[in-house]
Amino acid sequence: MSAAQLLRHSRKLRSLQNAGCERSSLVRYFSSGTGSFVKENGVAKRTGGTRFSKHSQPAKELETFSLGVSRSYTWTRASNSLIPSSVGGLNGSFSCGQVASARPFSSGADLPPHQEIGMPSLSPTMTEGNIAKWLKKEGDKVSPGEVLCEVETDKATVEMECMEEGYLAKIIHGDGAKEIKVGEIIAVTVEEEADLEKFKDYKPSSSAEPAAPAESKAQPEPSQPKVEEKAPAKTPEPKAPKNEEVSQSGDRIFASPLARKLAEDNNVPLSSVKGTGPDGRILKADIEDYLAKGGQREAFAAPGLSYVDIPNAQIRKVTANRLLLSKQTIPHYYLTVDALVDKLVTLRRELNPLQDASGGKKISINDLVIKAAALALRKVPQCNSSWMNDFIRQYHNVNINVAVQTEHGLFVPVVRDADKKGLGTIAEEVKQLAQKARDNSLKPADYEGGTFTVSNLGGPFGIKQFCAIINPPQSAILAIGSAEKRVIPGSADGQYEFGSFMSATLSCDHRVIDGAIGAEFLKAFKGYIENPTSMLL
Repeated sequence: MSAAQLLRHSRKLRSLQNAGCERSSLVRYFSSGTGSFVKENGVAKRTGGTRFSKHSQPAKELETFSLGVSRSYTWTRASNSLIPSSVGGLNGSFSCGQVASARPFSSGADLPPHQEIGMPSLSPTMTEGNIAKWLKKEGDKVSPGEVLCEVETDKATVEMECMEEGYLAKIIHGDGAKEIKVGEIIAVTVEEEADLEKFKDYKPSSSAEPAAPAESKAQPEPSQPKVEEKAPAKTPEPKAPKNEEVSQSGDRIFASPLARKLAEDNNVPLSSVKGTGPDGRILKADIEDYLAKGGQREAFAAPGLSYVDIPNAQIRKVTANRLLLSKQTIPHYYLTVDALVDKLVTLRRELNPLQDASGGKKISINDLVIKAAALALRKVPQCNSSWMNDFIRQYHNVNINVAVQTEHGLFVPVVRDADKKGLGTIAEEVKQLAQKARDNSLKPADYEGGTFTVSNLGGPFGIKQFCAIINPPQSAILAIGSAEKRVIPGSADGQYEFGSFMSATLSCDHRVIDGAIGAEFLKAFKGYIENPTSMLL
């Protein structure tokens, strides 16, 4: 029976469609798998092939078919409808949502049922991650909620928790593994301890590689499934001969193009690498082995110049890519004001003894700046927005990201609803988040969801004024400089006084924030800074 016929004749599946599951997504599950299921000990298991088959029993009839999810399912047939009688490894009733979100169990003729754990996506911008260290070792029993390993994402080091009970049978990528793609298998678990030995030499198949996100789009119902089944797989063009191409010039080193490209990217001189290919030519694997052994990397530098190559951490790579994209694609412009901060300093001096008496954290100038920026965003909500190509998204929440520099890189933890929080609460949260950033222990909830960013290089470093790069998808970032004393006119003619002025520069996305709107924000911000008691109203 074809997938189209099954959908037409199965009232049960049509009811699932009516319950909110798209028909196209159901067809994807029935048509995109690479194997069929056969009955074995009452459980349907994948054995290969894509055609539907039917197996009979005296009491009930099993319908087996190919699925895009590699778990074990048992189905019974009643009144021309396929009804799932049991779903291995799932709790509760069967639903389309569970099928889509269920982590796959793999079954094979030579291996017991097991679960392949892929590299999780722990942040919206994460495409690959590193394994910092495993907290469980092979053979350990794992339970839901227990931490399996620490994963270094593009923003922080995050603990990866176990979702189901079992035993850790095999660790595919060990401590320090780098640049693992999201979805790539990093470990295998089994349900029974007796099955551990069978995975001693386990290696994931090439078919276990994660599909690209674009491939997860719902596919239309196949009108001619048999044609698709008979279509032969495309034979990839042979690339090996191209990799083995070498220059025949006598004064050039023999190396494949891939090896030359890899050597160039890593500043590795080909003369330092011994080739293992035919006639001593250098292959890509030779360069990788050279780098893995800590080979000396040389740069094009003046003779006698000493240097050291520092590997880039994952967060620095992602930060570099995002800031480059921001500067190249966002039309930045900058507005600067100088605000008198004498009253702000006085208010801080009055509040901190009260904080000490209550056991709270001391309030810093930066905490007052965050509060003033949040209230200014509430007055000028156009600056609390994001460019979404077809529309501008204006946020109701005022979530302020605070830039924190650490030895691991630049972090921007978020203070949520800063406009609604008191100065004491903001001071407490900022100090806790900054400490987490320095410890490299921020979780996704600590840095995701910001709508505006404040970067202060004045207080800690004495920078007078600077222009910051916008943190996408936000539309503005406020750069705070240091305060300096200036001579200002006094209350009477011929008299002069001294005042401390702080420079504040707003970087704006001109697609979202027009010049006049940015000026309105800075006017409101300056008003709160110069009259800080108004923030308490």
